[in-house]
Amino acid sequence: MIELSTKFYSQSISGCLKEKTGTKGPDSATVSKWLEKLRPSLENMQTAYKDGALPLLRVPEDQDDLVAARQALDALSKGARTLIFFGTGGSGLGGRMLAQFSGAFVPGRNSAQMPGQPQVLFFDNLDGTTLDQLFAGLDLASSRFVLISKSGGTPETLMQGLTALQAVSEAGLEDRIPEMFLGLTEPYTKGRNNGLRDVCEHYNIPVLDHHTGVGGRFSVLTNVGMLPAIARGLDAEMIRKGAAQMVAMMMECDDPARFAPAVGAALNVVLDREMNIRNLVLMPYSDRLGQFGAWYAQLWAESLGKSGNGSTPIAALGPVDQHSQLQLYLDGPRDHMITLLRPENASSGPRLSPALAEMAHAPALAGHTAGELVAAEQKAVADVLIKSDRPVRTIDIPELDEQTLGALIMHFMMETIFAADLYEIDAFDQPAVELGKVLTREYLTKTD
Repeated sequence: MIELSTKFYSQSISGCLKEKTGTKGPDSATVSKWLEKLRPSLENMQTAYKDGALPLLRVPEDQDDLVAARQALDALSKGARTLIFFGTGGSGLGGRMLAQFSGAFVPGRNSAQMPGQPQVLFFDNLDGTTLDQLFAGLDLASSRFVLISKSGGTPETLMQGLTALQAVSEAGLEDRIPEMFLGLTEPYTKGRNNGLRDVCEHYNIPVLDHHTGVGGRFSVLTNVGMLPAIARGLDAEMIRKGAAQMVAMMMECDDPARFAPAVGAALNVVLDREMNIRNLVLMPYSDRLGQFGAWYAQLWAESLGKSGNGSTPIAALGPVDQHSQLQLYLDGPRDHMITLLRPENASSGPRLSPALAEMAHAPALAGHTAGELVAAEQKAVADVLIKSDRPVRTIDIPELDEQTLGALIMHFMMETIFAADLYEIDAFDQPAVELGKVLTREYLTKTD
């Protein structure tokens, strides 16, 4: 339970336990008590895999949708210089996270473009000024647009996509709309409108089917996430293979105390229910995982924040947030738990000349790489959190590749589902946000 290793990572919760940190953390017996409550949940998840009741667990085995995604993307990319993804929430965060893993948004890179491929851009937040700026500087003839909405009725995505259609038409390119746009939404459902699909059919725009059994925030392993992953040159099959291997480990497990996602779920709920620690910081030490925290934050918050339950996820990034957030976690209120994702990257970066280090009065840097400095910081931060009696979980990653990314994605989705079971809530609905959607439509109508 305390130290669990998989093929892809090693999880340690020792930095959260009373035996290690002192009086603030729960003891291992308490965590074990909550883990025992997950025994039926583990069995239910195994049954749900076998009978297909939880399609999320079967998605990593799919292949046909990847073939269709590649074909659609190849057709869309012909003659393109810019490929723009419109989609918000779960229809945007997963793709952006995968794109960053490919290096698309690493600081210091001037462009997200790969040789011979269009530049890939993501607009997951609706802002009128941003749209104005986008279309003011866009070469429409060489631009392509992907519109993603599970329901087909997401107003922000419709606003973006319809604005693009309008701009293309006004530029005299209406005849080319079928080759310039791609939709991704659910098939028609009796009794429900699907505005995106209606528009696509009207303009003869190709449409990929959104998986009907997988909700937006859990959809990153479906074509919703795999389409931008492929566009950025990632190996979609390997991402799914890593996720599938996590599912296989779950199927072979007979004790939740031996399955890392279950242990993570029990730990988080124990800290909330018994220790009043309700802020969960996810802090990866890699630019390639910089958007992972944002994806996790939606997954955790929207799945668990119901009926007074849940805890607050916080996205951080190491080492930069050592200089912006760590002071709070070390010396502020004792209501945070920090999860450090620590890739093995000590060999990365050039080795620094001793002479230059001496000149800068930084002899400790002499002869070291940037990766070695980050590796030292990863260890130091975990140790100082423990010494300050602040709970810290570590997830050490020997090799950060597509398979590992898929495994981490599945880990945190399973961890979220297990936590929902402990809270006795449904991980897959979001009833509270519906009122906001209704009122938005009412207020917009009143401005007509």
